[in-house]
Amino acid sequence: MSRDRERGRDPERQSDSSPRRRGPNPPARPDGGTESGSTWGARWAVARRELRSLRSEKTIVLALAIQLFIAAFSSFLVVGLVSLYDPGSVDGYQTEVAVTGDDTETLLSVANQRDGVTAQRYDDRTAAYEAFEAGAVSAVLDANRNDEGRLSVTVTAPEEGLQTTLLVVQLRDTLENVERVERQQNAESGRLEQSPVPVPSQIQASPYAGFTYTILLPLLCFLPVFISGSIVVDSLIEERQRGTLELLRVAPLSLADVIDAKLLAIAVLAPLQAIAWLFLLTANGTSIAGPAALVVLVAALSLLVVAVGVAIALWAPDRRQAQLLYSVATVGALVVATILPEHPANTVAKFSIGNPTATTWALLAGYCLLAVGAFVALRRWIDRLEPDSL
Repeated sequence: MSRDRERGRDPERQSDSSPRRRGPNPPARPDGGTESGSTWGARWAVARRELRSLRSEKTIVLALAIQLFIAAFSSFLVVGLVSLYDPGSVDGYQTEVAVTGDDTETLLSVANQRDGVTAQRYDDRTAAYEAFEAGAVSAVLDANRNDEGRLSVTVTAPEEGLQTTLLVVQLRDTLENVERVERQQNAESGRLEQSPVPVPSQIQASPYAGFTYTILLPLLCFLPVFISGSIVVDSLIEERQRGTLELLRVAPLSLADVIDAKLLAIAVLAPLQAIAWLFLLTANGTSIAGPAALVVLVAALSLLVVAVGVAIALWAPDRRQAQLLYSVATVGALVVATILPEHPANTVAKFSIGNPTATTWALLAGYCLLAVGAFVALRRWIDRLEPDSL
């Protein structure tokens, strides 16, 4: 009789109870099926754990708070930000400038036609600069014509401050119009070898609409997507470094199940944020024509970016290298987006104003297919990945 028999142990039963290496797939039931019910419950538990951990990330909470502030106070911010590059759009904005020199007619004529600028001629250059020092005028424009007939304008403005920024932008537009008038006069007098390209008349359009739909909305839609990708990279790298990724692989979960739970929990954050931002923008008076299409677009891009982040986190050995690769991939994607028939920011703008074209819808479908393809490819790669190699 063997030594095991003498001790009262059954070798076959001992072999069955010995530790086994965890495989990549969930355990099978005696009837040949898998424990699907408990798998979904365990996945939800991992997803809840992932979402709860985000509350301790101060950087993420701060980023969400900033986006919330932008969306909640969009009307106020739009007026303030638009005024930085188009001061004339702000009602009541008016600045007085002194014009002096030996040829001031063109400059005076153009400046007084601009909204927000009042030009006053000073025959005495010294008096003009004294008015500037006393604060009676905001700037001095010294216009002189040289021997070749070219008009030269020297601008004297305050050194620094918000007022200087607004003033410089306003004067830049004024001088660009002066240059246009000068070229047209030179073309009519035959001084130019070639006639300048005719410039269409200016149209009256609200600068707030352009800023809102081409800058503010794309920012609120795309920023959560890139943040979600960064979150999943940090999360998986941290799990690998602490060794807790192996602990999460308890029955009936496999490595692919754990990754799925983390990926979907983080990928859903971006469309949820987009819904909140769109609701706040609407409450602030910003009309959104196609909110459903925008949410679908954000969801597709979020799934795509998070899938790329997961692949990088599983391949890179440490956090620094993973975040570097993720940043390079993000910048590369932005560069590639410039060669598309329509930039993603333009896609957001067209859906927002209710003017999508066939190309816009085709790109939306392409983003959705690309996101699903990336998820399927990632899942197949994880199924072939050896968990013990992580």
